[in-house]
Amino acid sequence: MTQSVYLMILLLCLRLMCPLATGIFMENLTSKKLCTDDDCVYTISLARAEEDYNASDCRFINIKKGQLIYVYSKLMNEKDSGEFWAANIRVDSFYGEQYEDRMGTVGYFPSSLVSAQHVYQEANKTVPT
Repeated sequence: MTQSVYLMILLLCLRLMCPLATGIFMENLTSKKLCTDDDCVYTISLARAEEDYNASDCRFINIKKGQLIYVYSKLMNEKDSGEFWAANIRVDSFYGEQYEDRMGTVGYFPSSLVSAQHVYQEANKTVPT
């Protein structure tokens, strides 16, 4: 019994000295983006994924070939960062007899992996990221 108490105290002391969760600093992809409005909430365009993409970190989204993607902002190129777009992948699903269309995952993806399907509005407003 006393060994288990000492073990618990030891584990608690170690936990206090070494927190398990630590933040990771991630560099900005760019300092500016193009949107249709100040808050980047209106859809710019609809795109279709031409190939699969696996996200490299939590800022990006996975996309599957054929998925429809609603684009909300376009990051402006700086250096050789490439062009990324911010998007929302719509989730279409059936629940019993009822069809549901709802917002899905939001994040960035490389614009070179999609083809434009429809432009809703021109992205002509520069907004800081």
